[in-house]
Parts: sequence; structure tokens; C-alpha cells
Amino acid sequence: MPGVVIVGAQWGDEGKGKITDLLAENAEVIVRFQGGNNAGHTIVRDGEEFKFHLIPSGILHSTKTCVIGNGVVVDPRVLLGEIDGLKRAGVSVGNLRLSANAHLIMPYHVLLDQAGETKLGKLSIGTTRRGIGPCYADKALRLGIRVQDLLDEKILRTKIRAALEPKQQALRELSVQRRKLRKEAGEEAKAPAGPAPGAPDPRLDLHTMVEEHVNYGHRLEPHIADTAKLCWDALDADQTVIFEGAQATLLDLDHGTYPFVTSSNPIAGAATVGAGVGPTDITEVWGIAKAYATRVGAGPFPTELEDETGERMVERGHEFGTTTGRRRRCGWMDLIALRYAVRLNRMDSLAITKLDVLSGLGPLRVAVRYRSKEGAVLDSFPYHQSILHSATPEYEELPGFDEDLGECREEKDLPQAARDYLDYISDFVGVPIRLVGVGPDRAQTIRIDA
Repeated sequence: MPGVVIVGAQWGDEGKGKITDLLAENAEVIVRFQGGNNAGHTIVRDGEEFKFHLIPSGILHSTKTCVIGNGVVVDPRVLLGEIDGLKRAGVSVGNLRLSANAHLIMPYHVLLDQAGETKLGKLSIGTTRRGIGPCYADKALRLGIRVQDLLDEKILRTKIRAALEPKQQALRELSVQRRKLRKEAGEEAKAPAGPAPGAPDPRLDLHTMVEEHVNYGHRLEPHIADTAKLCWDALDADQTVIFEGAQATLLDLDHGTYPFVTSSNPIAGAATVGAGVGPTDITEVWGIAKAYATRVGAGPFPTELEDETGERMVERGHEFGTTTGRRRRCGWMDLIALRYAVRLNRMDSLAITKLDVLSGLGPLRVAVRYRSKEGAVLDSFPYHQSILHSATPEYEELPGFDEDLGECREEKDLPQAARDYLDYISDFVGVPIRLVGVGPDRAQTIRIDA
């Protein structure tokens, strides 16, 4: 009954898709358990690049069952676009299953997200504006539309009408506020065309929305299933099930750098809720971390580099978001934050990706403690946001390496300085490193025996 959870150990974009694809070779079921199309997982196989936002990264294995769990919020238009794209690439999607209990991102969720994010102005949290937060909010308010509702037009119409009513006024008010802010900023002429303040938005026409989503339901029906039972059956048959998280630990809604976080729980414990399995079904947790650190959007980032070294990390690591294309902020490896993620998730193993990016950047630095603005030494990740925002890292310096790692396939192929760097990380956080990425292709991965 091996249930394996794969989670991000930093602020996301660590390469979880690549590691999921590799570990899926020995699994029968791969389950995505939270998040929405605000995630982006990229896999390079035999030189061909695949980008996923909703579909689990194991989909390239035609014999594996891939599940979008109940904890995911699904934009059906985006999902169908991914399905169509895979079909055009010759990838079968007959093995894809979608939880009937997953909630749907509706057009009004996207509009609310876009309007609300604009209203925040300079204090923008940096969401992807894809409706994820408003969808999770409706789920908590019991106003959500679920995948199974697509299969019953009467229920669908009733639920959309109930959910839409309170949104209309909110959107009108946000529209007025947004125009006011743009006018004050002198940006009114740049504003995209849209309905006049107070006018109904044609994208929110009830009849059109119902008709459109009934059609989505017809197309998705072959994939809709009781996915929790599917996982139980696999686990009870002693098959390996991989639970794939999106985003990462430091973006967790409860335990991350709030409010600069995502709208769900990407930590290992959430896999049980987002997939519908029990806590004892989880037998192993893998954490994925880059050999350095990156972050997209706003929020505290103690080891951020705003210098030439940071720019070289961006260029060499191609640090631009899969989902939004936004430039990622880069910095040195933060071992205080990584140790926090290891403990929070009870990680058993680590995969370190993009070690090759550090070639030629030496000497290398790793943050081993913080210092508060009052001068206090902090050996653990601070729980108070004000402390973290003003904390400065203290570094340990390690020898760098200049060799190109792209052709390394075994641990012994790595230069000694690279091996020492990995050993230092592993010793500091107390978890073995079992996979090391030295390039974008799945073949550029070194397996290290435990």
C-alpha cells in the first residue's frame, strides 16, 4: 500500500513535474490533489517539451491512471484545451480521470480575480488572475459548482443562478473602483475595453454560461469518475499511488508566507483531503528543491539576489513562469526555509534540481540562519511575518565548481565541490538526497542510492 507524496519544498517551480514523471515509472496511479491552472509543470522528454497546468505529470505514461482529485479547482475550458493539445501531440488521454467532486472555476471567478488583483495596486499579492482564489472561496461558502453538476442541466442552472447573484453587484462595484484607480493613475486610456460601470457583463449571461458548461460536461463525461474509490482500490491492491502537489510548501495557505501564498494547501498532509485517502495511506514523502531558490510574485524572500549573480541564475536557469511567463526572482539556497519544509511535510527524501545552473557561480553560499532587525539570531523559520519580512540571512560559503554537468549520469561523475554542496544540504536538513537534476531533460537526472 505505498502512497508517495511529491511536494515543492520552496516557493514553487522546483521541477516537480519532472520528478513526478520519473517516479511514475514505478507507480500505477498518479493523482493531482490541489491547486488549479495557476500551476505549471514542464517535462522535457527526448527533446520534446510538454507543459501541464491541470493534468498530472504522469500522463505521458500511457499505462498509468492519471487522476485530477477532488481538491483541485478546474477550469473546464483550460482542461479541454490541455486534452486537445495532448491528442494533437499523439499522447493518449484515455487514462485520465476527473473527480466528480472537484470544483469548477467559472467565468465570474476569473473576473473577480482580475478585478480584485487590479484593485490592490502596488500591494498586489501577485496571483495568476485565473480565478483560483474566488473558486476556493465559493467552495467554502457552499456556493461552488462541482464537476458532477455538468451532467445535470437543471441542477447546473440552479447552482449557477444562486452563485451568480451575489457576484453581479460585487463585480459592478469592483469595476467602478478599478476605473477610478486607473483614472487617478492616468491610465484610463490604457484600460481594456469592457462594459460601462453598472452595465451587465455579457460574459455573465446565465443562459450562455449554462449552455457552454453543459457542452463541457458532454466532452468531459468519459473522464469523470469516483476518484477516491479508484485510489482506495489501487492502494488496497498494494499498487503504488503518487500524489502530486502543485505550488509549494512556502506558499501554503496556512503555513506559508501569508498573505503572499496560494489559495490551497500544497503540503503533504493535504494529499489525504485532496485525493480522499486516509493518513496511513501515505508511506513516503518526497520534497523537491532547486539547488538555489526562486520565487514568483510578491512576498518575503530573504536570500534574493538583485545583482549580477541573480541575473545569471535567471538567464542560465531560464527562470520564467510556465503559467504566466513572469520572471522569477532568484537567490541563494535558504537552508532555514528548507529545513522548515522538511519538518512540516515529514519528508523522507529530497530531489535537488538545476544543480547545473550553479556551475561557474562559485563560491556558493547557503543561508544557515537569519538575523532580525533587532539583531537577534534566528535558527528556525520565524512564525511572525513582520520578522521574516525584515530578516537578513547569514551565509556559509562553500567552494564552487566550473564544470559542465549536463553529461553527468552518476554521482561519481559530479565534481567533488558539487558533491560536497549536496552533502552539506543533506546534512543540514537531515534528509537524504536521492535524485539530482543536471539539465532540463528527464534523462539528465542522477539517481543516488539511499
